[in-house]
Amino acid sequence: QVQLVESGGGLVQAGGSLRLSCTASNVIFSITDMAWYRQAPGQERELVARIGSGGVTYYADSVEGRAAISRDKNTANLNMGSLAPHDTAVYYCNAIDTRKVVTWGQGTQVTVSS
Repeated sequence: QVQLVESGGGLVQAGGSLRLSCTASNVIFSITDMAWYRQAPGQERELVARIGSGGVTYYADSVEGRAAISRDKNTANLNMGSLAPHDTAVYYCNAIDTRKVVTWGQGTQVTVSS
């Protein structure tokens, strides 16, 4: 079973930037899409950015223009700037393989202080 390990996050000042990384291991079936989601307290988990195996990207409106997702084989990185308190959330990595099996990481906390 695919395992996802996330790194990065932590406490960031408003206006600052962050870099999150997610590496998949134990990959038997190729991963097609990798993505970052986030979930703020009391809110539903939402898609932040996604990148396909061909490099096609998608960004949520809330981060468009200030986020960049990149991928190197089974590692996906998310760079995001102009952070604000409303970006505070647990950020989760997500991967989908060729069987359409979805794997989630354990999440990494990002807290933006004002």
